Amino acid sequence: MDDRDVTMTEPQEELSAEAQAAALRMKVEEEREWFDSLEYIYQNEGPGRVRDMLQKLQVWAQKRGVKTHFSANTPYINTIQPEDQPAYPGDRDIERRIKSIIRWNAMAMVVRANRSASGIGGHISTYASVATLFEVGFNHFFRAKNKNQDGDIIYYQGHACPGIYARAYLEGRLTEKDLGNFRRELSGGLSSYPHPHLMPDFWQFPTVSMGLSPIMAIYQARFQHYLIDRGIKERTDQKVWAFLGDGELDEPEALGAITLASRAHLDNLIFVVNCNLQRLDGPVRGNGKIIQELEAVFRGAGWNVIKVIWGSDWDPLLAQDTHGLLTKRMDELIDGQQQRYVISTGEYIRNDFFGKYPELLDMVKNYSDDQVRKLQRGGHDPEKVYAAYKAATIHTGAPTVILAQTIKGYGLGEAGEGRNISHQQKKLNEQELKEFRSRFGIPISDEDVSDAPFYKPAEDSPEIQYLKSRRRELGGSIPVRSESANAIRTPPNDLFSEFYKSSGDREIATTMTAVQIITKLLKNKDIGKYIVPIVPDEARTFGMEAMFRQVGIYSHVGQNYEPVDRESLLYYKEAKDGQVLEEGITEAGSMSSFIAAGTSYSTHGIQMVPFFIFYSMFGFQRIGDLIWAALDMRTRGFLFGGTSGRTTLAGEGLQHQDGHSHLLAYPYPHLSAYDPAFAYEVAVIVRDGIYRMYEKGEQVLYYLTLVNEAYPMPEMPKGVEPGILKGMYKYKASMAKGLKHKAHLMGSGAILNEVLKAQDMLESKYNVSVDVWSVTSYKELFKNATDTERYNLLHPSSAPRKSHLESILEKEQGIFVATSDYVKALPCSISKWIPTPFVTLGTDGFGRSDTRADLRDFFEVDSRYIVYGTLAGLLWKGELEADVVTQARKDLNLDPDKLNPIDC
Repeated sequence: MDDRDVTMTEPQEELSAEAQAAALRMKVEEEREWFDSLEYIYQNEGPGRVRDMLQKLQVWAQKRGVKTHFSANTPYINTIQPEDQPAYPGDRDIERRIKSIIRWNAMAMVVRANRSASGIGGHISTYASVATLFEVGFNHFFRAKNKNQDGDIIYYQGHACPGIYARAYLEGRLTEKDLGNFRRELSGGLSSYPHPHLMPDFWQFPTVSMGLSPIMAIYQARFQHYLIDRGIKERTDQKVWAFLGDGELDEPEALGAITLASRAHLDNLIFVVNCNLQRLDGPVRGNGKIIQELEAVFRGAGWNVIKVIWGSDWDPLLAQDTHGLLTKRMDELIDGQQQRYVISTGEYIRNDFFGKYPELLDMVKNYSDDQVRKLQRGGHDPEKVYAAYKAATIHTGAPTVILAQTIKGYGLGEAGEGRNISHQQKKLNEQELKEFRSRFGIPISDEDVSDAPFYKPAEDSPEIQYLKSRRRELGGSIPVRSESANAIRTPPNDLFSEFYKSSGDREIATTMTAVQIITKLLKNKDIGKYIVPIVPDEARTFGMEAMFRQVGIYSHVGQNYEPVDRESLLYYKEAKDGQVLEEGITEAGSMSSFIAAGTSYSTHGIQMVPFFIFYSMFGFQRIGDLIWAALDMRTRGFLFGGTSGRTTLAGEGLQHQDGHSHLLAYPYPHLSAYDPAFAYEVAVIVRDGIYRMYEKGEQVLYYLTLVNEAYPMPEMPKGVEPGILKGMYKYKASMAKGLKHKAHLMGSGAILNEVLKAQDMLESKYNVSVDVWSVTSYKELFKNATDTERYNLLHPSSAPRKSHLESILEKEQGIFVATSDYVKALPCSISKWIPTPFVTLGTDGFGRSDTRADLRDFFEVDSRYIVYGTLAGLLWKGELEADVVTQARKDLNLDPDKLNPIDC
């Protein structure tokens, strides 16, 4: 064999110890030269130049195929080092005493409530963990709204509200009776969580529906920029603070919009995440590290991240950590084990945490077990928290998230500190109350402590004087809610007059009508600048693209590119002063913008009129929780459910065809829901909404469903406006004379056209005189009828009142047939007040993709089924024979054996 065919590597001799040492010295020298170079650059050109060099080196390595490990994490230590901390400006001792008193009263409030009423609930542990985070803010950062400043916008962690009440008690804003009736709202007490609807002078935002605060806060901060960029509001240093739980961030809405915050440069936004490492049932990340996980998520999304993990007690130890083993051990520690330390002895912590490396044990050899056990978490250290808040408030160009590590149930001791049951803790026994009292130095005697009395120092005490002086310095007490915005005059009827006229042969969809109304409002000199069109990436679907050119799409940075359709008349125009909020594919984000705009009268003292138009299927079904929150928040505005109905949206199918949103709207208080058929109905309803919400100041929301099916629009009959708003009016009385039978056909939306076809068929072929009724709102009819019934029930000696339905139908004869593009339960909801027999036709079942005609045949709501339902009703009333109805079924080509659509 030729030696050239042999491909083997000769074994190399191992380097001698002396050679290995020389090689190591060379590597160390090379590294020293690199570090010296970087230090020179840092000292002479600053950190920005260092970052630039490191980025260039990374590019160099990547081009040569060198794979580097990516990590969005920094070491598991505080972001702000001790030498960079600002001096604490407050009196630490007096602030600690105030905080201790608030802790006691917050705890006592929950304990007393559950003694007086079993099962009333409440939460002790969340405020116990977040107290320092709140108190540093209340004493040094949270500015109140007054005539001289806007004030900060704060979303309080909902489960911590006992602490907010306890502070308001010390300020004299709440009484001992108020605290004593915590969660006894029907007795005039305090609401369980932040609820503006129940406490409209106190709370601004409902924050306990998990995951909604983060997304609402993001869009609130962006809406503040929107008002400023459009010249409606002056630029200020107003901040939006959102206090959140680490477990809460598992909710999809919580992190779903964080990239918007960075790309919109929302440096007015600060998230404070209370990382007590524990959710309701156990650790948030028992086998991981939630702070590191969240840091990676937020840093990857472009946020400024500040970690507040370790208290000042750790600073000397970290300063000794020249070998890096303490930082290494902190990185290794998982949350589940760290929670174990809360209930463990100092000896256990010494052996388990420090004992892994002998060098660490040596670091704490002079620490007693008690000192080891009391090494504090950063979220309970006011100096660390203050430093983080200060850095967050001066940071520019991006939002900030503060990840503060705390202990759930801090101070509860054996009663629940750091335990899995902490969240559910409602009661403390006498011994636990004594321990809590002693730990926080509350001057209550052993004889009285078992009653968990509230404690309030004298008005002239140092604590009360300090607390009030700090709030005066920051502008006043918070939280507080005001509704002092000026009213908006309802636009004149002339603005809507074109919609009251016939469109002739021109076919128009109600969606087009709504968009035209918004367009006219935008041009109106009185109300135009306050209109906020909101759409989740469906503007072209709804025919809104003309608004792009007319008023522009809002972008905080303007438009830094040339759009592909720039030569088009209706090109995609982004502008810093744009008016349309084109939110992308996010109904939750769009609804959050709607809430921010619809509560601007309270938050900013400016009435804004939002119109949020969306696929109706993606409204109540998808974002019902946010709509509920909007109502709690007393939001004003218009929700437009576009492409509505089970059969009007022909080609989209099961996931898009809405046949139930009006039924879903029923449980929502203060929400008026309408399903208009004609342009004039839309116009009358919108004008009424502006009048009620913005001129009279009523707390109500409007929901209108709109269709994309175009048809000629009729002229508005005289005198129908009250009926439109009340939910039903006679649209077309029969002109036929001498017919044997009488029927009343009720229809809504596009299905009203099928009803009109059925009217012609019944009168021309079946000897039935027919009146047609337009039902604009089953919900309004139902509410009015039940309200009337309730009044009569409670006032037996008074003359009975009549509902709208009873008033308009009391003289009518014949049968009634209601046909809806929604489920049958909708018309059935008013059956109690309809003369019998009452036949209901609706679209129960999953949607289908097909032509409108075939869909209406499938769901049994077309004109043929309406005719047949009418004849069947006459049969049930005894006016027709069965063979007549059977023959009609054959003539109408209806299959009696077809499957029920709901079962298909």
